[in-house]
Amino acid sequence: MANLDEIDRKLLAELQSEGRVTNVELAQRVGLTAPPCLRRVRSLEDDGVIRGYHADLDASKLGFAITVFAMVSLKSQAEADLREFEEAMRELPEVREVHMLNGEIDFILKIVSQDLQSFQEFLTSKLTPAPNVASVKTSLTIRTAKYEPGVPLE
Repeated sequence: MANLDEIDRKLLAELQSEGRVTNVELAQRVGLTAPPCLRRVRSLEDDGVIRGYHADLDASKLGFAITVFAMVSLKSQAEADLREFEEAMRELPEVREVHMLNGEIDFILKIVSQDLQSFQEFLTSKLTPAPNVASVKTSLTIRTAKYEPGVPLE
């Protein structure tokens, strides 16, 4: 874990909340002048604490009306087979997140799709036949009560 002081944590909280804030505004919010603020942000980037900056897009306004979580069990949990499956998932743009789990399910995937028919086609033509897949169980989201990427910084 990175050794962060109070100012670093404030910087991270502000950037996580509003990634497009100017350096001058960010510096004012955390009680620094602009040059040391920029140095700290660059250091956090160099250390990999800040991995990037992204726009938060509204999937439904871009034609992706449904989000599905897929629980995938694999035939083999050998490292080479796990990596092959992960690589195959990285190649599928509809798959937005891939998390390996412990327990009965090997992976949970977050998938976006335009509609149920498109998802069904994706499921049968891309996900189920992917390398090493034994079974897939899916759950369609009905609504999202909370969406807050990142981590709590208090």
